[in-house]
This record gives sequence, C-alpha cells and structure tokens, in this order.
Amino acid sequence: MFRPLLAALLGAVAVSLPAASTASPAPTLNAVVGTADSFTISLKNPDGSAVRHLDPGMYTIGVDDKSTLHNFHLTGPGVDQMTSVDNIETASWTVVFQDGTYTYKCDAHPVQMKGSFTVGALPPVPAQLNGKVTAKAISLTSKGTRVRALFEGSYRFVITDSVRTQNFHLTGPGVNRKTGIRAKTKATWNLKLTPGKYVYRSDKNRRLRRTFTVKAKVPPA
Repeated sequence: MFRPLLAALLGAVAVSLPAASTASPAPTLNAVVGTADSFTISLKNPDGSAVRHLDPGMYTIGVDDKSTLHNFHLTGPGVDQMTSVDNIETASWTVVFQDGTYTYKCDAHPVQMKGSFTVGALPPVPAQLNGKVTAKAISLTSKGTRVRALFEGSYRFVITDSVRTQNFHLTGPGVNRKTGIRAKTKATWNLKLTPGKYVYRSDKNRRLRRTFTVKAKVPPA
C-alpha cells in the first residue's frame, strides 16, 4: 500500500519542478574601460568581436572599469547603467535590450571614448550628403550635385574639413552642428531635418556661406 503512495508523491515532485531551471543562461557581453592613460572603451561578444548588432532579449554585461578617470555608461531604450568615474570597479548588470540604438561612453571623455550598437530590426540607412570646406570654398552635395532643396527626413552628413583656418557650421530648425576651426576634421552627423531654411558656413569667413531649404512631404491623396 505504500508503494502506490510513494510513486504518486514522486510524480507530484517531478511535475512541480520549475521549467526555468532548464532555460539557457543570458548571453554575457564584456565591457572594458582602459587604464587612465589609454582612453579606450569597448563592448565585446563572448567570442571577442565588437558588439555591433544584437537580437532583443536579456543579456548579462560584465564590466571591468580599470580607471579612476573614466567610467562605462550604457544607455538606450529601457537601460541606463553606469560605473563611477572616480573608482576602479567591476560590475555585473542584467539588462533587457529592446529594438533601437544603444550607446556607451565615458562620461568624463564622451568625445574620445564612445561606441554604439543596434538591437532588433535595423533602421533604414539615411540618405548621405557630403559637406566640404577648404580655405576658399564650402559645399554640400548629394551624388556630386549641389544641395538646394530636400524633403524632410533623416540624413547622414559626411563632413570633410580640410583646413585649420575654417570650419563647417550647419544651422537650421533644431540643428546646430559644427567642426572645430583649428583642426582638420572628418565628421559624420546623423540628423533629422524638418521644414525650413538651413545655412552652412564657415565661422571665420563670411563669404563661405550657402543655404538650402527643407520642404514638408506631401501626403498621398
């Protein structure tokens, strides 16, 4: 009489085991901030390759912050995690990545130390515009033709500032971006343009100045 009862109890225990106990662990990504004199920051997959694109879901971020002058700050949809600038730290974060773009940077050196990656469906590649400034000329072209008018939307500006005496400065509705005057620079700006007038110029030479307009898209009838 005890054997049927024992078998029934064992069956109940087996049924009550949580299904999560057999689930695969969250993938681990490795974030590293270099020493004080290295100015390096990275986020890598388990195989050592740089993180460029991920599927949505849960991930573990193992952080090795080796400097008291830098930190690792990860932001994006639903995520805002950081180490301290003033301390050497190791950390383990469990995050859920959603569709969108995520960025990581050192808060003390956001220009020199930064990176980004996408999650989920990739956004469309914006149309490319090429800006250039020299000692005597400034231009903005699309496929070799001067830009005079555009429709509203997202655009990638690839800027070549080839001299140390001028800069490329773009202004318009919601936009104010420029390169430095005292340095040769190549820059890429992903910008959303809205209807209105835009000006690109050099801040050191009033003659190096041109404009273009952005028009609203007409909805289909």
